[in-house]
Amino acid sequence: MSQSRSFIFGRRWSAQLTFAVGISLVVVFSLVPAVGIFAISLTDIRSLPFIPIHWVGLENYSTFFSSAQLGYNLHALKNTFVFAISVTLLQNTIALLIAVLLNQRLRGRNFARAVVFMPTILGVTVIGLIFTLIFNPSGGPAASVWKSLGASSAFFGDPHLAMALVIAVSVWAGMGVAVVIYLAGLQAIPGELYEVASIDGATSAQKLRHITFPLLAPAVTANTLLSIIGALQSYQLIYVLTGPINPATQVLSLAIFTQGFGGAQGGAVQSQGYAAAISVVQFIIVMIVSVATLLYLRRKETSL
Repeated sequence: MSQSRSFIFGRRWSAQLTFAVGISLVVVFSLVPAVGIFAISLTDIRSLPFIPIHWVGLENYSTFFSSAQLGYNLHALKNTFVFAISVTLLQNTIALLIAVLLNQRLRGRNFARAVVFMPTILGVTVIGLIFTLIFNPSGGPAASVWKSLGASSAFFGDPHLAMALVIAVSVWAGMGVAVVIYLAGLQAIPGELYEVASIDGATSAQKLRHITFPLLAPAVTANTLLSIIGALQSYQLIYVLTGPINPATQVLSLAIFTQGFGGAQGGAVQSQGYAAAISVVQFIIVMIVSVATLLYLRRKETSL
């Protein structure tokens, strides 16, 4: 009896220790930096050395919403939502179709799965350089195709085409994870359900509507949240593809980076304090969008 109690106590102690370590890591690497960013947003700290730091309160937030900055910030926010919504819809739609295809018993499907997942293991810089070379207007493959059709384009330098190309590259780069999640969801659906449905005379469309979609709903929720949160905070690929000051692809995350480390944007003087204020505003936006998306998708799950 004592040995059994000792085992249970030891297992509980191990679980409590693991939980404590996990919470400590979250506090140290997430909560403390978040509080620090908010504190920095209330100062006028800059990148220049030996410059005194002053407490300015909500001045950085007033600057963000001021008439001088509001137009620039609203333009960046509009680009952010266009980018995030487009990437989320396209990536999930294409990934679901690919997952359904790769879930079939096809020859070479394991190789195909590896090819689809390959972009995920490439770094952002590598992906950016690959597509920069492909869409090089001076002599890239895309320029050669355009020239053979009697047309020309600056591609990432074209204000009417840059955002569409960035969205396409982002969808391709993040496709692997979305496909893996959908594949896991599809493979978790019992095959007996499809067999019973076939015996009852259900068509493929009816199986998709009444079996696949309802049971795949948690995977859709997970992928949608991952896609939209990642896209709302994304700037690295945009930075590599179009640079830090292209108005056509300027998003809020890129404005934070360039304002804090890469130079002034929108007429504001470079300031880490102001960049921190923008990041707090972005955090609030991402939180609101994420919670609203989660509540909507959970409601849809229960209605299926």
